[in-house]
This record gives sequence, C-alpha cells and structure tokens, in this order.
Amino acid sequence: MKRFLATNPFALLLLLAVVTALCFVGALHTGPAHISILKGFADRFNDSLSIEQLILWDVRLPRALLALIIGATLGLAGAALQGLLRNPLAEPGIVGVSNCAALGAVIVFYFGLTQFGWYILPAGGLIGAFLSVIIIFILAGKQRNIVSLILAGIAINAIGSALIALALNFSPNPYAMQEIVFWLLGSVSNRSLQDVWIILPFTAIGWGMILYCGRLLDALTLGEETAHSLGFDVKKLRWIMVIGVASCVGAAVSVSGTIGFVGLVVPHVLRPLVGYQPRRLLVVSALGGAILLLLADITVQVLSHGGEMKLGVVTALVGGPFFLYLILRTRNYWS
Repeated sequence: MKRFLATNPFALLLLLAVVTALCFVGALHTGPAHISILKGFADRFNDSLSIEQLILWDVRLPRALLALIIGATLGLAGAALQGLLRNPLAEPGIVGVSNCAALGAVIVFYFGLTQFGWYILPAGGLIGAFLSVIIIFILAGKQRNIVSLILAGIAINAIGSALIALALNFSPNPYAMQEIVFWLLGSVSNRSLQDVWIILPFTAIGWGMILYCGRLLDALTLGEETAHSLGFDVKKLRWIMVIGVASCVGAAVSVSGTIGFVGLVVPHVLRPLVGYQPRRLLVVSALGGAILLLLADITVQVLSHGGEMKLGVVTALVGGPFFLYLILRTRNYWS
C-alpha cells in the first residue's frame, strides 16, 4: 500500500482529501448537543431561525473551518520550512514563528490597535511571524545545521513567551491570565465566521506563494549551486517563500494562538509516501495537517467536561514524543 501511494500521487491526494472531508463532517457532528446538520443548513438557506441553525453556523462551522484552515497552514508551512532550510526538525512552532506571531497579535489586541481596522490583528501576527523567520534564516546560516536551528528556536520561543506575558501583565484587562493561556496553548473554540473571513485572504496568499516556490525545494535537494545552474533565482524565490510562510502562519496564529508540532509531525509521517520529494510533500502536508488538527479538536471536545482542554495541549502530547524520537534517531540511538 505504501509503495502504491508513493508511485500514485493522485491516489494519495484523493485518499487524504476524502479523509479530510470525513474529519470535517465529523467535526460538525461533534459537540454537547445532538443536532441535525442537514436541518441546520436547510434552515439557514430558508431563513428559518432554529436551534440547529444557531449551533451549526455560530459554533460548529466556524470551529471546523478554522481547524481545517489552520491545520493545513501549519502542515504546509512545516513542509516548506523543512525543505527550504534542508533541516528535518524545522517547523513554525519549534523555530519560533508561531510564538512570535502570537506575540504580534497580543500586542495589537491589548493595546487597542484593532480600532484602526479589522486587518490590524492578522497584520500584527504576520509581522511577528515574518520577523522570526528572518531571524531564524539569518542565524541558521549557509550550513543550516540542526544545533543552530534548535538553539535559535528555543531562544526566540522563550523571548516571545516572555514578551506575551509582559504585554498581558500590563494590560488593564481583568481576564489577562485567561488570554495568556489561550495564546500560549491555542484554541479554535468561541470563534465566528468573521474570524474565518479575516484570516482567509492572508492564508490564501501565503499558500499561493509557498506553492509557487515548490520547484525550488526540489532543486535545493541538489544544493544551491545546482539550483542556480538550473535557472532558479534562489534568493528571490527564497524570500517569496519566507514571506508566504510568515503570511499564512501569522494570520492563522492571530486567531488561534500558538498550536505547536503540527508542522513537524505531519511532513515526517507523509514524506515516505511522496518519494521524499519536497514539492509533492507541500499539498500532501496541508491535507495531513488539516486532518490532524480536525481530529485533535474532535478529541478536545469529546474528552472535555466543563472546562475545555486547550487544542495546543493535544498537539503537544502527540508532537512532543515524536520530536524526542527524531532527536534520538538523528543521534543514532536508534537505527
């Protein structure tokens, strides 16, 4: 089966698309209240107010759409960063992109900058993510070894977390501590369709920029000099991809908070199924990320009673041990 999927790209994409659709439908059916999803859609289009319509359109649909979009964003960005840095441990959370995006969003929100326009909040997340990617890219250098990447990511994550706490500490908001938990652990609960429309343009632009540079990732597996000889403007395409990652991750995190490890786990699980081709891995990782986050959010709702578990906790419980396995494998503890 593994060999069949690796040699049949369309079959793999179709399988992942079907699983994604099933997970999305499952998310719409998950919640404390048992409702008819079909009735909720029908009542919406017939302008008939009902409990099914309110729960579906105000609670479950925005939540499922955000899990789908954010999961796809993190999976795609993780695959892009791993290919760009040629480093198997690169991902938006580990290298500090998610935390810095959350920092930008927190600063914008708590200092009242959202009054200047709806686009200011995702713009704050975008700027924070962009700055963190630039710093990581500079610190990684030409060799982009694992040690420098991880150390830089740890430092940037620590600084981002400290500044988030500092910004909220001086905020007059009495619920600052709850917001700290939200931004540090991540969640897609209590969101509306307006949040979906806010992040959709930025994520779509980011996805397009990353996919546009997909051929560069294949060329980089042969080295930068070879990529140059093949006619690629490596410097230009590299910046396009960096901006694309910052755009989609910054917008996603500005709504959900920090959700880690999705961009690390998904590309590693799916890479053998695409013949280790970075370009093919991009769309596959996007679908895989959507599946993972939809399943994680379903798990959160099923296991939570009273106070809801944060989504970032579930992804960390999955990603943490997987990250440890990767570190041990790179140090040849396991063959």
